[in-house]
Amino acid sequence: MNVLGPIFAREVYVAPRHPRHFFVRAAYVALLCVLMYTAAQTTFGWQEVRTIGDLARFGALCFQLFALLQLTLVMFFGLLLAASSIAQEKDRRTLILLLMTDLRNHELVLGKLFAALLVVFVLLGVSLPVFALLHLLGGVSLSQIVWSLLLSGAAAYATGSWGTLVAYWRDKTFQTLAVSVLGMVLFFGLTELLGATVPAVSTWLMALSPYRSLLLILDPFSDHVQTAGAAVLSLLALGCVLNAVTIARLRVWNPSQAVYAAPAEESDAATGAKRVRHRRIWSNPVLWREIRTRAYGRRVVVIKGVYGLIALAALAWVGDTGGELVLGMLHPAAFAFAGLTVLTLLMVNAQAVTSLTSERDAKTLELLLVTDITAREFIFGKMVGVLYNAKELILVPMLIAVFYWQLGRLTAENLTYLLLGYAVLVLFAAMLGLHAGLSFESSRSAIGNSLGTMFFLFVGIFVFMLLLLEARSSFFIQFQSFLLFIIVGSIGLYTSLTHKNPSSALTLAAGLLPFFTFYAITEYLLGGTLGVCLAIGVAYGFATLAMLIPAVSEFDVALGRTTMDKG
Repeated sequence: MNVLGPIFAREVYVAPRHPRHFFVRAAYVALLCVLMYTAAQTTFGWQEVRTIGDLARFGALCFQLFALLQLTLVMFFGLLLAASSIAQEKDRRTLILLLMTDLRNHELVLGKLFAALLVVFVLLGVSLPVFALLHLLGGVSLSQIVWSLLLSGAAAYATGSWGTLVAYWRDKTFQTLAVSVLGMVLFFGLTELLGATVPAVSTWLMALSPYRSLLLILDPFSDHVQTAGAAVLSLLALGCVLNAVTIARLRVWNPSQAVYAAPAEESDAATGAKRVRHRRIWSNPVLWREIRTRAYGRRVVVIKGVYGLIALAALAWVGDTGGELVLGMLHPAAFAFAGLTVLTLLMVNAQAVTSLTSERDAKTLELLLVTDITAREFIFGKMVGVLYNAKELILVPMLIAVFYWQLGRLTAENLTYLLLGYAVLVLFAAMLGLHAGLSFESSRSAIGNSLGTMFFLFVGIFVFMLLLLEARSSFFIQFQSFLLFIIVGSIGLYTSLTHKNPSSALTLAAGLLPFFTFYAITEYLLGGTLGVCLAIGVAYGFATLAMLIPAVSEFDVALGRTTMDKG
């Protein structure tokens, strides 16, 4: 603990004092138990289990599902928590105070990193009894369980180290989140590409791919001890290299050495005096700031360029694949479109929530209370600004869909349904980010709840599709098996949406959204099209309106008071 410094020591002593610490641990174990119950209902239904072999197959199925889910969760939240904790320090101008203390570089870097990863490692620890229960069912060895947990911990350390490096490097919170997520996706894509095309480095690169290593651990006939050991050591080494770079460059990057250009000057023709050329501000200054200024930094174009590279790589991958279904349920083109859509929605949501958290941390949100800007102007200005700044990211999946329609792989009807559903999801992602930014006073909590809600929706959809894949039956037969999972999802969504301003509309949206999402997934697997579009439009469209209407009628800015819209 002395090596990590006082920042980590404070987190260790303070974290257990918050009720949230115990709630998160209990909720995670409860989530795994609910998922186990849902898998049992899907596998066995209400039939009695008679043989040990059936239990062993069920234990192996649950272990595979839990291991994949846990690896994905720890990598995402390890990256998010590490990056957002440092970005919040920068937005509040408190990082400069830490740099002025006698804290050493490694104490600042490693202390913040492990303080952010503490909750991740705690969740890995509390999941061990659940995995041990699966071992009792059979089909899973203790070696597989231990190595899967070690791999998840090493992957969380590597992604958290990357998020820490980016957070100390970049100044803007949106850039930090976007570069962190896109960099992680690009790294996994490059390891897969080079591993498949360059045989000389395939073994080394596969050791850096957590999912490849986990799949070998899940295979009971593979030498998973050697594979997992190499993967864990490789990921730990990667994290150490990233941390070494961050420690060496910490005081070079911070405080920022960027020098912004002075306002342009022009000479007065009559007097010859210099005068500053001012820019004309629109009638809605919030919208003007979002569109006409560099509110999100000067390197946003680089983020869009990296996203474009990922999109091109996805299309190239689709062209190289045969037509075999990915995971047994999606055509490669549909899988690539879905992956890019998820990435786009995360970027839109991140930009929306940081557009408000940055204002609050910089103390500029309070100034809006004494201006004549109405709630409608503020919310719609932010919303349009988010959509405008992310227009390239939003258009890429749409253009891909149109491209496949021109190739004849999509009918005009299906293209229409696809674009309508996609547009509703984009609006929902943007509004959810604004809603979280207004509801949570802490920037870290707002970012975590906003991106976490989006991420859990995607993970829930993925789990639904995996469990429904082997039992394609009617909606009503499957609904009773997933009822508990849907109820738990509704409770979690209700907690996030109604954190500050509960309403009957938000309560109804939290109840309907998981139900209609399940219906849309079931309808898709059964070959439906119109039903999928209608379910998405109703569920996510209503949730968007439930968040939008209170925001434009009551301008809550988490300052203990509310200003009513004028006029």
